[in-house]
Amino acid sequence: MAIRYFAMKRDLYIDFAKGMATLSIIFIHTAFWSGQFYIETEVRVFSLVFDVALFYALSGITSGSDIEKTFYRLLKLQITYMIFVTLLFFLDYFFKIFGLTFFSPEWLQNFYATFGSKYAATGISAIPQWENLGNWYLHQYTNADTFPVVMGSFWYLKVYFILTVFGVLILKFFPKHINWFIGLCITLTLLFNIFPEIYPTGQVGYLAFYMTVFLLGNKLKGKKIPTKAIPVLYGLVAAALIWMFMFYGNEIFYKINRNKFPPKIPYIIWSLFSLVTLFIFYNRLKITKESFVTHIGRNAIFFYFAQGISSSLVYFLVVPLKEIMPWWILMILIYIINILLAFVISGGLKKFDHWGWKILEFLRIKTAVK
Repeated sequence: MAIRYFAMKRDLYIDFAKGMATLSIIFIHTAFWSGQFYIETEVRVFSLVFDVALFYALSGITSGSDIEKTFYRLLKLQITYMIFVTLLFFLDYFFKIFGLTFFSPEWLQNFYATFGSKYAATGISAIPQWENLGNWYLHQYTNADTFPVVMGSFWYLKVYFILTVFGVLILKFFPKHINWFIGLCITLTLLFNIFPEIYPTGQVGYLAFYMTVFLLGNKLKGKKIPTKAIPVLYGLVAAALIWMFMFYGNEIFYKINRNKFPPKIPYIIWSLFSLVTLFIFYNRLKITKESFVTHIGRNAIFFYFAQGISSSLVYFLVVPLKEIMPWWILMILIYIINILLAFVISGGLKKFDHWGWKILEFLRIKTAVK
């Protein structure tokens, strides 16, 4: 199957695709978190069509074999992440102090009960839980009581760090054997699913599938899928979906999210449509102007941080409104509010990140050996 080559010049399509993927993540978290109280199950499942696999594919497209540049980028991301979770820690702590000082422990318990019994805070204390901040720094995502969606969505970041480190090592030292690594990752993914008793815990299962996506994205870097191949690819996706429903039964539709952590065959098949669509439009859909979507894509990490906060805040709109309006109207309203909140919060987080870097630079200068 021939593939035409293009000059390796980045265009706005990458930012546009990241922006659309981020908007999809916001919808997923609208549907699966506060949406658990009122959104129909079918809609929540369909929201998973465009999911985090897109980010790993886009990372593959934009990644290269420069280890130093990649590690520097990861270091900057880690520091930005640490600045954010430090802010999150103190926001959570000061809110608890506010509640205990001006109200009561019972008031705080009722406040956290809004998130549902699964995420209700059990041990509210005026003593800061510094161990949580240390755990967050090292990517052990213990719950942030006031903003539960934040840590609930951060599993992606840990996998991204691991994936990028191994990915750049493969691209650097085994550039002629990328197809072999794709084959190895596919084989491991199949083995883990055929023999679920050997499916490892931790990040191995995530890495096997998402490394395949990452490396496929890198293989397509600067290329364009031929027009003749488009119906074939969508035909294969359709065939995979038909097989899935025939093999697992129609009830598998309602279990897609259960097969996401870690990714198993039903979820993998469910995500194929979005991946194929992303690759088909790459170097075909020309984005020539900046827009709201490209702005989101250019600042995707801050929007990803912000949507965890905004998706937590919208709970307090959902609870009083879910009884007085149709669920689909409420869903659209909450989704729009969630996007607007994420937009405002992301702007604030970007400024806070800038201040954090300036403080770190000041400390570096003051503590440097002359």
